[in-house]
Amino acid sequence: MTSFLDRFVFSTPKSKLAGKLAASVVSCRRGGATAAFERLNQYFLMVNMHVVSSQYWNQVHGYTPDDVRKDEEGLQTMRTLGQNMAYLLKAQQAASANGIKKPEYEETIYTNFI
Repeated sequence: MTSFLDRFVFSTPKSKLAGKLAASVVSCRRGGATAAFERLNQYFLMVNMHVVSSQYWNQVHGYTPDDVRKDEEGLQTMRTLGQNMAYLLKAQQAASANGIKKPEYEETIYTNFI
């Protein structure tokens, strides 16, 4: 996934991604979910996307899909994420319908200290 995002994010003009909603979701057997979650979110944050949150980190645990279905907290987190995403999409539509414009961003300045 990170290989895909490396190519996608750096080959897509920031203006095409800025202001869009994004959410990372990770699934793992045990450890590593928070590190993966944070790494995926960094892609969205560096191109000015709005990262949608939930009640906890967007992760589920389990070795198999059946194990994941037993992760009640993880599944509730996913439902909350879905509700938040739907709400924010509707809020963006309502803002646009009522003349509230998206921010206009300055051209990105790249500093090179080498």
